Amino acid sequence: MTKLSLIAKLTAAEGKIDELKAALGALIEASDEEPELEVYSAHQSQDDPNVFYFFELYTSADSLTTHGKGDRMKAAMGAMGGLLAGRPEVTLLDPVVAKGLDL
Repeated sequence: MTKLSLIAKLTAAEGKIDELKAALGALIEASDEEPELEVYSAHQSQDDPNVFYFFELYTSADSLTTHGKGDRMKAAMGAMGGLLAGRPEVTLLDPVVAKGLDL
């Protein structure tokens, strides 16, 4: 089985940084309902505090198709409405090597 990772760039809407941080925390908590999601982490840019990045690692490409379908994830994702300046920019990646992860 080939794992899949992605990086998603999210930009906070004007004046919504703190609200977006709280919403990202709720997403991380809700990710517990996705057992095939191995890594799900949010990061804030040091260069631009309005920009956040998600790093995600899935057990397979198929597991990405179920991402966000659980009740808690749907609610957490829905709470982000109005907090983003635009659509997330998503880059799909093939993992090569990582410390502490079995790829």
